[in-house]
Amino acid sequence: MKRLFTLVFLLLTVAAIAKPPKNQYVKISTAYGDCIIRLYNETPRHRDNFVKLTKQGFYNGTLFHRVIQNFMIQGGDPDSRDTSKNKAGKELGNGDVKYTIPAEFKDSIFHKRGVLAAARDNNPEKASSGCQFYIVEGKRFTDEDLDKLIASRMQGRAIPASQREIYKTVGGVPHLDQGYTVYGEVVTGIDMVDRIAAVKKDLSDRPLQNVAMTVTLLKKGDCKSLDKLLGLDKKS
Repeated sequence: MKRLFTLVFLLLTVAAIAKPPKNQYVKISTAYGDCIIRLYNETPRHRDNFVKLTKQGFYNGTLFHRVIQNFMIQGGDPDSRDTSKNKAGKELGNGDVKYTIPAEFKDSIFHKRGVLAAARDNNPEKASSGCQFYIVEGKRFTDEDLDKLIASRMQGRAIPASQREIYKTVGGVPHLDQGYTVYGEVVTGIDMVDRIAAVKKDLSDRPLQNVAMTVTLLKKGDCKSLDKLLGLDKKS
């Protein structure tokens, strides 16, 4: 009986160790610092696509080619790796991977400061670019600001009270909600976003000095540690 108990205990221990983390995390590294992003399980198509491209090394060497302070920083254009196009003054933002991703809008997921979201062209389905993304820097709003924004840019669509409070205290870009798919958020290193958003740029919002990135997947052990640190390890 004692041996059976020991065997069962060992099997349970091995199963616990082998159990995958609840969430996948990626690290974006630049000359302006690093940030770690948790990819949302609620948006599986966008999550899996970003993981796939990251495993392929797709983003390594691409640029943050469009930055607007108090708004967002955008990158992931494959053309930005091309030295004939990544010179200052050249227009970027039109490169793609020849496919789009269906929109994955969730009422509980919104454009608060630090979220990762998919860029897209103007299409009726609001399908996302297969590769280009942005990270929200955003700004804080007052109740009056939000009311004006709802009337002028959100077709009267209400902002839930809980989200409204976050837009007032943490910040974000509420007028993009339900228009662009949000699929992750910065958990450490938001100052990297602030530094990049503040760089000098040209009239097309392109940084005068190239801001290249490297994107890597965190290992299982690191993902588990972050889940535990963020209190997400026991959530289903």
